[in-house]
Amino acid sequence: MAVQMVNTSYEQTPSSLSIFNKVDHPITLKFHEVIYTIKIKKRGWTMKKTNESPEKQILKGITGMVSPGEILAILGPSGCGKTTLLTALGGRLGGKLHGTITYNGKSFSSIMKRYIGFVTQDDILYPHLTVTETLVFTALLRLPKNLTSQQKVLLAEAVIDQLRLTRCKNIIIGGLNLRGLSGGERKRVSIGQEMLINPSLLFLDEPTSGLDSTTAQRIVSTLWELSRGGRTLVMTIHQPSSRLFYMFDKVLLLSEGNSLYFGKGSEAMSYFESIGYSPSVAMNPSDFLLDLANGIASNDSSRVDQNVVKQKLVLAYKSNLGNNMNVEVLEDNDNVRENRKAKRWSTTWWQQVKVLLRRGVKERRHEFFSTLKIGQVLAVSLLCGLLWWQSDTSHLHDQSGLLFFYSGFWGFYPLFQAIFTFPQERRMLSKERSSGMYRLSSYFVSRTIGDLPMELVLPMMFCVITYWMGGLKREFGSFMYALMTLFFSVLVSQGLGLALGALVMDQKSATMLGSIIMMSFTLAGGYYVQHVPGFISWIKILSISQHTYKLLIISQYKHGQTYRCGHKICSVEDFPTIKTVGLHGQMISIVALAIMLVVYRVIAYMALMRVGMPK
Repeated sequence: MAVQMVNTSYEQTPSSLSIFNKVDHPITLKFHEVIYTIKIKKRGWTMKKTNESPEKQILKGITGMVSPGEILAILGPSGCGKTTLLTALGGRLGGKLHGTITYNGKSFSSIMKRYIGFVTQDDILYPHLTVTETLVFTALLRLPKNLTSQQKVLLAEAVIDQLRLTRCKNIIIGGLNLRGLSGGERKRVSIGQEMLINPSLLFLDEPTSGLDSTTAQRIVSTLWELSRGGRTLVMTIHQPSSRLFYMFDKVLLLSEGNSLYFGKGSEAMSYFESIGYSPSVAMNPSDFLLDLANGIASNDSSRVDQNVVKQKLVLAYKSNLGNNMNVEVLEDNDNVRENRKAKRWSTTWWQQVKVLLRRGVKERRHEFFSTLKIGQVLAVSLLCGLLWWQSDTSHLHDQSGLLFFYSGFWGFYPLFQAIFTFPQERRMLSKERSSGMYRLSSYFVSRTIGDLPMELVLPMMFCVITYWMGGLKREFGSFMYALMTLFFSVLVSQGLGLALGALVMDQKSATMLGSIIMMSFTLAGGYYVQHVPGFISWIKILSISQHTYKLLIISQYKHGQTYRCGHKICSVEDFPTIKTVGLHGQMISIVALAIMLVVYRVIAYMALMRVGMPK
């Protein structure tokens, strides 16, 4: 009983599913004279400035085609352009890309993403999720919305069975310093994520990298079975064994961005023999091809310059294979079928938010209940409570100092927590956005909501402890005012951290920049400096610390309130650190923080729009 995972008919029982069924939309991939150029950035102050940067060609007119049911292996030494070509064919490469790449005669489109799977070289997976959780969440996001959640779960379980992952389905993925799956099992999970959509065209970047020969054999055997169902497979591979080499239907050999061979894998050795290159001893065909791609001719490698060998091979390809290949690729014999009514997104916006929120909570639950974080805040809270134990208005300097510490500590703490959010998830976001898994807005909203519990629970715990231990105003209304102000400050500081992390996308640089900005806000917060020069007083308007401190002061004191200063009675409003911020302008500070709350998040969202998009 056949079920097509991209098709809209899922009426069969999931127990009979097979991910190796024939696809309903076979794709012929053609690429003609693909050229990719990059600009070389000049570094160093001694370099002369010019209007134009030098350019380097990575791909130099690559041509080829691969039909349904075939596996194309792209071979070549490191740096020859294998991954660049694969990324271009997968529709994930922008910039100065020239030539034509067609899928059944059509150019790449957002709808085409529904039929294309792309497995990256590095297994980009959430380390704390199990195999089942990883594939189920992928199914909930990528499979059509006309399927029920239960059907999607059953489809994910079917993929687990077909890829022989049943034994480890309840084991976490693992990662650095976290024990989990083996390398081969992680690779199969990555392939399983793409197989859920039953892709007609599947790209794989070095699927056997870092695996032993037996595991590599199993991976490629699985891929060979997938191709028999009418799928088109394209992979890069560095140095396959002889057994693997002869499983490839077609081989493309690259050297410094040039084609040296394109054709059947079984005919590669005879082609090079026909142009005068043959191994002196029996050897693995892929080893011999890599030697040639590096300019090493086995018959006389010591006397012939390597560049000369490469040039001869490039010329031989153009004269023997290139012209025929151009004619074959340019023939318009594709069976074009395109579903014009297909929508870009498989699921609704709200479904994406819910699934991403559940996945995020499961992945970061160990962070939410981190003993270290709770211990840090608890220790600081108790220390503050003891240092400011039962202070009163007769110690106004101490009380105002505690309130300013509130604004300072809860400015820095959420800032640095948020700065790491997007840089840590950049690779995952790039991978999933490139595959069209969900909207950026869905991810952004779910990520923001998912972080709220820990962002608000910790400051509440801090405020409950320090407020009453510190002897602040013993009225519930004043306590709630201070708590709400603290929440407001935390959300604004978090927004600033998200914006900086998204803009810089480098943890060290973002942390340094965040430290400078928040330190500037703290210095202009009205506690350390009462008389800020006019030419720099604009910082106070932008200072999160200034507005938070003012609202905290207002929560504790009112107009006309007095305190004992020595042997006389003084007005609270005249106290230096309070006079600077004043007991007026409450709405100005609230509006300023509200504007920052929105603006910082808008900046973060706009900065994220470039992640996962071709450049």
